[in-house]
Amino acid sequence: MKKGFAGGRWRELEVRGGEVRWMENGRIQLYLPVVRGGYADAQIDDYGETAVSHSFLSRLSRRHYPWQPPLHLQLRARFSHPLHLLQGTAGFGFWNAPFGDPTVLLPTLPRATWFFFASAHSDLPFAPFGRQNQWFAAAMNVLLHRAIWLLPVGPILLLLHQVPRWRNVLWPRVQRFLHIHSTPLVCSLTEWHKYELFWLSDGCRFLVDDELVWKTAVTPQGPLGFVCWIDNQYLRATPDGRFRWGTIPVTQSQWLEIEELTISPL
Repeated sequence: MKKGFAGGRWRELEVRGGEVRWMENGRIQLYLPVVRGGYADAQIDDYGETAVSHSFLSRLSRRHYPWQPPLHLQLRARFSHPLHLLQGTAGFGFWNAPFGDPTVLLPTLPRATWFFFASAHSDLPFAPFGRQNQWFAAAMNVLLHRAIWLLPVGPILLLLHQVPRWRNVLWPRVQRFLHIHSTPLVCSLTEWHKYELFWLSDGCRFLVDDELVWKTAVTPQGPLGFVCWIDNQYLRATPDGRFRWGTIPVTQSQWLEIEELTISPL
């Protein structure tokens, strides 16, 4: 467990050769080696067992996560490879670990606000486009009552989503109804950039190099945990009801490097 740049406590996750490297210059490098098979991950967060507490209750309940709006996240980051060569997923921001975590056992509906990378193996319901390498900003606040409201019309939606023309019309509306918004980001991943996220009670604002690149009225309900990671997984959860998860071989080592990380309540 390390002291974070903002004085917090980070949990380190290192899976199948993934490494969290604390550099002498004050940077953190999240490193993935060549991986032929299986899940690999290098990650820091502040919501896991070692970052929050050792009690059994905290491992089950997301109410122990440390962050609520309004707050300001700021860091500088760069990747080892350009957009078209990276594999897996990576990013940084706040989420509720909805699909499981080594120390969080119960699934839930997703809530997040973050900068996110996904390679073309993924097809994500919160990504701006379909299957292609993407670097984007996203905010989502999927609430139970809205998801339940869609259940009666779910079979009809799945049927209509088989037709591309109807899918292009309906899926953006479903995203808006579920409070899922995102936008692509255009910047060189191998160069250092300053990233900022303002998570407010009435929306989220994303800045790159001090320039506002996107704002949305969608804001996730807290509490959430901070996460910064790089891994070799993919997820396909398509509008036509197909779901698949797996891992991608990493043919050359890759990394995400960050510095000057601060999280400041406003």
